Amino acid sequence: MTVTWEELGWERLAAGVGRCRLPGWDCTAGLVVGAGAALVVDTGSSLGEGARLRAQAQRLAGHRVTHLALTHPHFDHVFGAAAFAGAEVYGAVGTGVVFARGGHGREALRSDAVAEGLDARAAEEAADALAGVRHEVCGEWTLDLGGGRQVLLANVGPGHTGHDLAVLVPGDPEVVFCGDLVEESGRPQAGPDAVPSHWPAALDRLLDLGGEDARYVPGHGAVVDAAFVRSQRDALAARFGVSR
Repeated sequence: MTVTWEELGWERLAAGVGRCRLPGWDCTAGLVVGAGAALVVDTGSSLGEGARLRAQAQRLAGHRVTHLALTHPHFDHVFGAAAFAGAEVYGAVGTGVVFARGGHGREALRSDAVAEGLDARAAEEAADALAGVRHEVCGEWTLDLGGGRQVLLANVGPGHTGHDLAVLVPGDPEVVFCGDLVEESGRPQAGPDAVPSHWPAALDRLLDLGGEDARYVPGHGAVVDAAFVRSQRDALAARFGVSR
């Protein structure tokens, strides 16, 4: 039976493109549907949340999720990744090092998740299940999802983290999934892995990718326009003392 985006609680952004806001941390997950292929952008904060996302994405797409793009290596965006078995996983260069088994990065993700309120067992399960990132993006990478649908993955960081990936979906309108380089529902968070001196430049790159008429999808909060991204860029530059 055909189901609409709205019936599953998703926001339709353009033809074959949508997103949902997940409970708890108000984290965005995105979906881009092609002919026989589908890309999910970010996976939520646990294996259970990832499994629910996968099921909904497959109902909307009408076929399995074939590609997964992780905008940055924070637990609320990646801990559901292992639920997408068989999908080709993409991240910015260096994401795989964060996920490496036995490394400090994986333990830091688990610890941060517990500190932020995720159940300790769920955090440990998700951290243990994290797989490597098969495709690390340096510069730009174009995905062909079939049926004339192409998606551009762009390594626009560092900024919010050392490994920030944006997803541009051409169309009318164009849609840019920004990860936490842009946040609408609160002040952008700069943790110990942020690179503040480069963050404003990363937002300039987002604006170059999408242009004035694109819809910009933040990692948390409502969809915004270019004026909002530009304003946040200026606020971050002032906050961190970064000049043009």
